[in-house]
Amino acid sequence: MRTPLRPLARILKARAQGENPDVIEAENKRLRHEEMADKARQRSEGRLLVLGLAFFCAFVVIGGRMGTLASSVPQEPRASAVGNPIIGQRSDIVDRNGRILATNLQTHSLYAHPQDMIDPAHAAAGLAEIFPELDEEDLIEDFTGKRKFLWVRKQISPEQMQAVHDIGSPGLLFGPREMRLYPNGPIAAHVLGGASYGREGVASAEVIGVAGIERKFDTFLRDPASEGAPLELSLDLTVQAAAEEVLAGGMSIMNAKGASSVLMDIHTGEIISMVSLPDFDPNNRPQVLTKGDQADSPLFNRAVQGVYELGSVFKIFTVAQAMELALINPDTMIDTQGPLTWGRFRIRDFHDYGPELSTTDVIVKSSNIGTARIAMQVGAERQREFLGSLGFLEPTGVELVEAPTGKPLLPKNWSEISTMTISYGHGLSSSPLHLAAGYASLLNGGTRVEPTLLRQHAPLQGERVVREAVSERARRMLREVVVRGTASFGEVPGYEVGGKTGTADKPRTNGAGYYDDKVIATFASVFPANDPKYVLVVTLDEPSENSGSEPRRTAGWTAVPVAAEMIRRTAPLLGLRPQVDTPQSVGVTLTSN
Repeated sequence: MRTPLRPLARILKARAQGENPDVIEAENKRLRHEEMADKARQRSEGRLLVLGLAFFCAFVVIGGRMGTLASSVPQEPRASAVGNPIIGQRSDIVDRNGRILATNLQTHSLYAHPQDMIDPAHAAAGLAEIFPELDEEDLIEDFTGKRKFLWVRKQISPEQMQAVHDIGSPGLLFGPREMRLYPNGPIAAHVLGGASYGREGVASAEVIGVAGIERKFDTFLRDPASEGAPLELSLDLTVQAAAEEVLAGGMSIMNAKGASSVLMDIHTGEIISMVSLPDFDPNNRPQVLTKGDQADSPLFNRAVQGVYELGSVFKIFTVAQAMELALINPDTMIDTQGPLTWGRFRIRDFHDYGPELSTTDVIVKSSNIGTARIAMQVGAERQREFLGSLGFLEPTGVELVEAPTGKPLLPKNWSEISTMTISYGHGLSSSPLHLAAGYASLLNGGTRVEPTLLRQHAPLQGERVVREAVSERARRMLREVVVRGTASFGEVPGYEVGGKTGTADKPRTNGAGYYDDKVIATFASVFPANDPKYVLVVTLDEPSENSGSEPRRTAGWTAVPVAAEMIRRTAPLLGLRPQVDTPQSVGVTLTSN
């Protein structure tokens, strides 16, 4: 109930007493206004209090959320849109010392919206000037047609981007793009393989591996959960570069069609360097051959995919197995009277070594007849089992997508003649990587190692293949091959190299026998032989050393000098100090008169 401004009782009383009734009305108005002001003030204060509480709560919630985010593990944000987002980031690949082998580069793509172009002819002329591979007439046709979107270049440099900016056409647009970069060019190209684009959009592109390590570990390299951790390889970039330089020079000097090398840690199986020539630049990966022999393509990894009859480098396996079975010892005399006849087959030696040789000299002089006779004592079944324990019956497990294609070629019927020919490296085809792994397993003390391209931090003890004493005898025999045998050019002062040569005739492409003037020359070596650390296998395809009156194609003249130079260049990089014998000083005696 509101109080009336002019209450009748008070008005009548005021008039009776001679007072002014307007004063009563004015006083009532004042009181009413004060009451209304008090209510309005209270309402405002309440609203301000509620608003203040709301701001306080908001700040508490935001501050708490910021604290939670700061203390939590970062996670890749997920898009709420339908469909999978394009993942653009990709982890680096580094060598064993953390040096970059593959990384990412932020760049831009260039695309066009022809409907937004003011002068298509001017834009086409400008683009043809910036990018000479583009045809101006084709661009004008595309810009004036019905297409509403057009890729111009999937990736451009900053300088090209600025030049396109200067054209000033609103229909030329840029999108962020991540590209894969190999800063060392062709170094380790066959190991890295290469990358390309998968799903593409104007705002990003999916970088996927197409070969080699990039494809084998594509899931890891693209996984945001890896938090950008690099993939660490066993390769040593410095050693790899030196090995490629030496092998390229040796391939040129020896007039070879191709070449490969594998340098492996004898205890861990880590591949320190792997080279295949000819090679390529993964920044500009060539196309796969559509005709002809794929083995002639620079994309072909000869060290892993190339399976060859590697020749006499297999002889040490035969002798080592026979010693393991206690059939012979290094001094056992072996019948080398030739030729060795088996049915219509004749096995001969490169030279006539007389009626017999010691087991050591069978290796040193590389007698096919002597090795075949030892293999006959071993037998086909035991030989197959032993080579299987060294990994020669299946593809290597190295971390490359191409590895399964390097499957050894085995005889359909492992007969006695197959046993004899396989003993000296014919009748079974395997890759240089198989050979390196077999030598490492035999010479490291006799335990199996698996080749790997991933950094290892400790030796991996595999199953035993021969006794330590047999392994040591095999190393001494291989040392004798370098000191006084077919690999005399392999001597590197201070590093005590041991090894075995192998020269195998190349089979004809039509399967009709072998070439008379084409060979695969191989030198498989270990150094230092007295305390083995590394195995090196060098293979040359169709070499020919032409400094003399007649071409010389044997491994002793071709592959061995190349391997020796490679050891000379890489051993110091591997931290191996040369062991040089210090001559004894002449004693001087002081006497008094």
